[in-house]
Amino acid sequence: MPDPYDLIVIGAGPGGYVAAIRAAQLGLKTAVVEREHLGGICLNWGCIPTKALLRSADVFRVALHAADYGLVVQPAPSFDLAKIVARSRQVSGRLNAGVGFLLKKNKVDVIIGEARLSGGGRVMVEPTKKAPMTPQAPLPKGALGPGDYQAKNIIVATGARPRVLPGLEPDGRRIWTYFEALKPEALPKSLLVVGAGAIGVEFASFYRTFGVEVTLVEALPQILPAEDQEIAALARKSFEKQGIAIHSGTKVSGLEKRADSVVATLTGADRASRQIEAERVLAAAGVVANTEGLGLEELGIKIERGVIAIDGFGRTNVAGVYAIGDVAGGPMLAHKAEHEGVVCVEAIAGKNPHPLDKGRIPGCTYCHPQIASVGLTEQKAKEAGFEVKVGRFPLLANGKAIALGEPDGLVKTIFDAKTGRLLGAHLIGAEATELIQGFVIAMNLETTEEELMHSVFPHPTLSEAMHESVLDAFGRAIHI
Repeated sequence: MPDPYDLIVIGAGPGGYVAAIRAAQLGLKTAVVEREHLGGICLNWGCIPTKALLRSADVFRVALHAADYGLVVQPAPSFDLAKIVARSRQVSGRLNAGVGFLLKKNKVDVIIGEARLSGGGRVMVEPTKKAPMTPQAPLPKGALGPGDYQAKNIIVATGARPRVLPGLEPDGRRIWTYFEALKPEALPKSLLVVGAGAIGVEFASFYRTFGVEVTLVEALPQILPAEDQEIAALARKSFEKQGIAIHSGTKVSGLEKRADSVVATLTGADRASRQIEAERVLAAAGVVANTEGLGLEELGIKIERGVIAIDGFGRTNVAGVYAIGDVAGGPMLAHKAEHEGVVCVEAIAGKNPHPLDKGRIPGCTYCHPQIASVGLTEQKAKEAGFEVKVGRFPLLANGKAIALGEPDGLVKTIFDAKTGRLLGAHLIGAEATELIQGFVIAMNLETTEEELMHSVFPHPTLSEAMHESVLDAFGRAIHI
């Protein structure tokens, strides 16, 4: 058996590789076990490649409206799907190699295989039995192979996979998960997207931009269920204006596969049913944690609602075993996993970090228009008993947004009327996913409305809408 490690991390996704690097920085002898891809689903088949695809969609959308900017594009803009997909894969490949470089730079051992906890700090690593869902990425030079490893501490960071709904089992051809949706050989004429959360609306936005007839189905009454109701309503209006058909409060109650299409039966809250035919179906109803095959049950590690139960520092109920990221529960976001990994490792190293505050984790959706939020929605704030002051500022009144040709959008802020505490911020429109971090920092610093109102925002910028939204909450907006 090799010499024991101070820490073995199982899973090299965003949470796992960041935790491993931070552990090495703190002087811990560290290894990370990965069965498929350095960077995990996020870097290889999630966050990064989808953003590369959506960037192509953004550029194409602007090209289609070149005349609005006084530009002449002749002949009419067109696209090469194979090159769009290839660019997306190249972006992921570059970052995959980058993760390998960072692990090597920080002297983190990489072990390739499937890990199983055997108790007493033992991690048994066997060759990957399951055929990879995607082509295997090149293994980092010097990677270790299967074997019996020992560690004082173990972090489980095995992530999550697409949720499979009964009757919507993917077949890789007519019924897709996001794996197939990321690398289509040809665009379908029509696409039924089941699930209108972040994954669903991002793919709906991408495919619609390139001319696919898209139908979006959501079981809950509101699309983007995690978002503020007002923001979600504006998003729906924009999506429908783009030609996306939306059925909320609706379930897929039946599915009939045909030679090269699917006929879906949609049933609404009123129990009325209708049928629609689509060439392809994308199942985008969330993800489930990868807890199986790790030996967790045998060790008595507590599982709650399908995820590993942890405290604010990633500790499980079994000493020396920790969990971070999607496998440890929501919000299932890469940046949450990364921060959770750092907190966990610093706690292991005795650095006394602050526990993760999930109420200050931003969420971003990269559809068109972009959507971003942090903190409580207006409804949740009221349900929590707060007396609230709400500010709104439309991008239609923002000079930079008008100059960009992106005047549709809103910045909404929610404050505690008694203390001036910022409870939540919700944005829809141009660069919302970049702007949200200003509010995240403000919340983390416990900034009050007065401090925000007295901050100077540069002109002309989209960020001025953030300032005006704060002013509006207290009856002081200037430009509306």
